Amino acid sequence: MAFHPVFLSVVFVVRNQADELPPLLTEATTRLGPQVSDYEIIVVDNASDDNSVSVLKSLTQEAGLPNLQVYALTKAVDMDTASWVGLENALGDFVAVVDTAADDLAFLPTMLEHAVRGADVVFATNQQKLRHSISYGVAYAVFEWLYLRFNGIRLAKEAPQYRILSKRVVNFLLQHSQPAMSYRHLPATAGFARVNLSYSAPPRSNRVRKLADSIDRGVRLLVSTTRAPMRLVTSLSLFGTVANLLYSIYVMAVALTNPHVAPGWTSMSLQQSGMFFLISLVLLVLGEYILHMASLSSEGPLYHVGQEFTSARVTRREKLNIEEVVAAQPKSEWMAQS
Repeated sequence: MAFHPVFLSVVFVVRNQADELPPLLTEATTRLGPQVSDYEIIVVDNASDDNSVSVLKSLTQEAGLPNLQVYALTKAVDMDTASWVGLENALGDFVAVVDTAADDLAFLPTMLEHAVRGADVVFATNQQKLRHSISYGVAYAVFEWLYLRFNGIRLAKEAPQYRILSKRVVNFLLQHSQPAMSYRHLPATAGFARVNLSYSAPPRSNRVRKLADSIDRGVRLLVSTTRAPMRLVTSLSLFGTVANLLYSIYVMAVALTNPHVAPGWTSMSLQQSGMFFLISLVLLVLGEYILHMASLSSEGPLYHVGQEFTSARVTRREKLNIEEVVAAQPKSEWMAQS
């Protein structure tokens, strides 16, 4: 196992996993110690309704685990926002984001090796997926196809949740008004060296992914990372505006050139085409206004940390408190050198 003289932060997002937390964090501490010169483990509790917070609080006591940082959210948020809570508060040269259900900590050294060599973002895909329902599989395939068409990115292979970011990338995201949103479409961000890796390991969790659990994240990801859906609405509105205008011209041409037009057809057709023209025009302007406001929106904080705990023992602080004492030279030797 290679040793790297870097400070590594590892972010875990957990929810209702009280029984799994002690072995998970103990394993992380055991693995990280020999790999890097310094590390911190950041746990974001995504508003658990079991005793996860109590378990985490006990792990930060004097007899608990070192270098543990806990952020307990007051309300549940999506996975990307919860991950950003840890990223925003990380101090490391590199920050790893781990899905406790699907990702294997044993592959972290390989990812860190690429990061130390110069990769700003390292993604890792587990070939062994969590079990899922048939409806989830079908919906995910459709969603991935749409995302590929809109953004040109295959989410499963090019943007998995398991990733390591350099501090340079985190600082770049912090400059955005909505950094959690920028974190979602990080794979589409150009200018950073990216590495995509794959491995095979059995998932830690045996739970089955259901469609209802992922609809919200899928819609949020699709809408927030591309303007294509709203741009489609405005394009259809523009098409409707032009089509109704052309139809009105057609109705007038028929009324002027054909003496056998049914009574009332011209006025009725112009009335309908005029109404739809105005509706399409309103939708077009409204859609463009929404697109503009979406780029400027700032609706306040996406999350709120209700409680925060820090380990009673932090190894980097212990290192900072070490004083180097130089033995005093005997006066006789000092006189002889003079």
